[in-house]
Amino acid sequence: MASIASHIQSILQKTHPRDTEFHQAVTEIIDDIADLYEENPDYARWNVLERLIEPDRVLRFRVCWEDDDGHVQVNRGWRVQHNHMLGAYKGGLRFDPSVSESVLKFLAFEQCFKNALTGLPMGGGKGGSDFNPKGRSEREVMRFCQAFMQELYRHIGPDMDVPAGDINVGPREIGFLYGHYVKLTNRWEGVLTGKSPNFGGSCGRVEATGYGVVYFLENMLNAHDRELEGTSVMITGSGNVALHAAEKAIQEGAKVLTLSDSGGTIEFKDGMTGDDMDYLKRLKQEEGKPLAESSSGKFHQGQKPWQVTKAAVLLPCAIQNEVDGDAVDTMLKNELVAVCEGANMPLTAEAQEKLIASNSLYGPGKAANAGGVAVSSLERSQNAIMQSWTSEEVDRQLKDIMAAIHDRCIEHVSKNKAGVYPYSRGANLYGFRRLADAMVAFGLH
Repeated sequence: MASIASHIQSILQKTHPRDTEFHQAVTEIIDDIADLYEENPDYARWNVLERLIEPDRVLRFRVCWEDDDGHVQVNRGWRVQHNHMLGAYKGGLRFDPSVSESVLKFLAFEQCFKNALTGLPMGGGKGGSDFNPKGRSEREVMRFCQAFMQELYRHIGPDMDVPAGDINVGPREIGFLYGHYVKLTNRWEGVLTGKSPNFGGSCGRVEATGYGVVYFLENMLNAHDRELEGTSVMITGSGNVALHAAEKAIQEGAKVLTLSDSGGTIEFKDGMTGDDMDYLKRLKQEEGKPLAESSSGKFHQGQKPWQVTKAAVLLPCAIQNEVDGDAVDTMLKNELVAVCEGANMPLTAEAQEKLIASNSLYGPGKAANAGGVAVSSLERSQNAIMQSWTSEEVDRQLKDIMAAIHDRCIEHVSKNKAGVYPYSRGANLYGFRRLADAMVAFGLH
C-alpha cells in the first residue's frame, strides 16, 4: 500500500505540483483502493492508476467580453475532460473567483467516481471560469456567457461532453449559454443540462442535488436503525443545494436549525418552518441578498453553524474544505451523529480522518450529492427521445437512484466493530472498480 501511495504522490508532485485540491482528492482515493489494486494484476499491467489520475485533456482559454461601460474584460475559462470510459464527459460549469485549474481538476476527478456510482453512462468532467457574476447586470452576464460559449462550443456535444450548471451557473446562465450554442451550431440538441423545462430541461433538476442529499441521508440513517424525522440538522451554505436540502429535510420532518453564507449563520432555535423556507428562497434566489438582511431567524455575524448551535446531523452544502478538524472536534462534543456532504469535498483531510475515526456516519459527496448529475442524465434521456417527464416521475426516479447509490456504497464493505458502514471507502471501491474494469476492457486507450 505504501509503495503505491508514495509512487502516486511522486507523480503528482512532478506533473501537478501546485494543484493542492487535486492532490487531496487523489490521495483519499488511493488510501481506500490500494489493497484492491494490489490484488488485481490486470490493473498494474495496464497501469490503470497512473492513467486514471491524469486528465484526458485540460482545455484552457481566454474569455474576453464587454461590460456595460464599454470596457473590455478578460477572464480565464477551463474545461477539464477527465475520463470518458463510462460515457460522454459529464459535469458542471462553475463561475466564481475561487475557480482555478486545481479546483476543476479535483472536481472532474471526483465527478468520475460520482458518475460511476449512479450506474448511468457518464464519464467525468468539470469546467468554469474565474468570472464573478455577482454584482453584474443581466446583460453583462449574458455577454460573458456568450463569450465563454464562443470558445467552449467546439469541444462539447451530446455524445462527447455535456456540461451542466454548478455554483453561480443556474437556469439563467444555462439559457444564455445554450442560446449561443444553438446560434453558433444551428443545432438544437441535448448538449447542456439544467435547461428550463420550457426548452428541453427536466422538471426537478433545480431541486435534485439538495433533495438527493436528504434521500441519501435517510437511507444512511435507516441502514443504522435511525430515522430522519425529528432529527436536528445543521446546514452550511444558502445556495441552491443548501436551500433545497433544507426544504426536503423539513418536508421529511427534520428540525433544520441553520443556513449560512460568507457573512455568517442564520439560526432557527425551534427549527425552520415552511414559511421561513419560502422567505429565504426569495431572499437568496430572487433578490440575491445576504442572510444578514433576513427578517427571519437570528443572524450570527462571522459565525459558523457549529459555533452557534448543536445538531445530530451536519449537511455541508457550501464549498470545498469549509469544515476543518477543529470544527469536527466541536461537533463531536455536541453529539454529532452523521455528516452528509452536499458540497464537493467540504471536509479537509484532517476533518475527514477525525470523523471516520469517531465512527460517525459519513456520506461522502461523490455519493450523497450525485442527485444533480443523476437528473442531468435523465434530462439527456428526455432530450434523446423528445419527451418530457413530470416532476413526480423525475422525483420517483431520483429516490430510486439515490437508494441504489447507497446500496453500491456498501456493496464491497461490511460494518466495522462499532456497527458503522465505511461509506467513503465503499464509494471509492465501487467507483474505482467500474472505472478500472472499463479501462482494462478498452485496452490501451
